[in-house]
Formats: sequence, structure tokens, C-alpha cells
Amino acid sequence: MSNHQEYACVCPRFHRAVELVGRRWTGAILSSMLSGATRFTDIVHAVPGLSDRLLSERLKELEVEGIVVRIVHPDTPVRIEYKLTDKGRDLSGVTDAVSGWAERWLDATPAIAVQNDSARMQELASVAN
Repeated sequence: MSNHQEYACVCPRFHRAVELVGRRWTGAILSSMLSGATRFTDIVHAVPGLSDRLLSERLKELEVEGIVVRIVHPDTPVRIEYKLTDKGRDLSGVTDAVSGWAERWLDATPAIAVQNDSARMQELASVAN
């Protein structure tokens, strides 16, 4: 018997799905859309820190994947909405699961913010001395 342990390969579909949904801001965008946001400005306001450029980029990616559909209403002025497709709405279980996991396991303060605060405090202490 060898010490070499056999591991199952990660399914390529699973890997692709995690990479797609796990891209920065994508989960928050999907969550806001699942909560009813359809207009570009509604989504931007629902996701603090999200830039217009990144939202536009992510919406295009989600549209290409068939998760979001862009609807142009030919009113004056033109009105554009983004709606989740059946494929996109089917991600609600994923966002619910991640949200539940985050409530159980993550602190309210992001680790990066704590690190930045700590570094800032050290910087201020060194200036004061």
C-alpha cells in the first residue's frame, strides 16, 4: 500500500461556476438583483463601494453567461433595466447559502479593514514618537 493519497479532481463545471459567481462584486450584484433592483442606479446604490465601471463590466459578463438580460425600453428618455433570467434566479439558493455561512462564521468587520486600521494605528504611533 502506498502513501500516495488519491484525490478526486475538481469538476470543471463547479470550478467555472465558482469563478463566475465568485468574481469581485458579482455576488453582491446578484444579491441586490434577487432583492428586486433592476435599474443600473438601483444596483449601484444597493452595493456600497461598487463603481459604475465595474458594475457595467459585471453586468456584461452576466449577460454573456445568460444570467442577466438587458431590456431597453424605447421611451423618452430611453430606460434600461437588467433582469435575472431563470438561470440567474436559480442562484438564489447559492446566495442564501453564502449569506447564512457568512452570518455564522464571519465577523461584521472585514479582516482587510482590521488590517488597514491596525497598520494606520502603527503609522500614527510612529509619527507621534
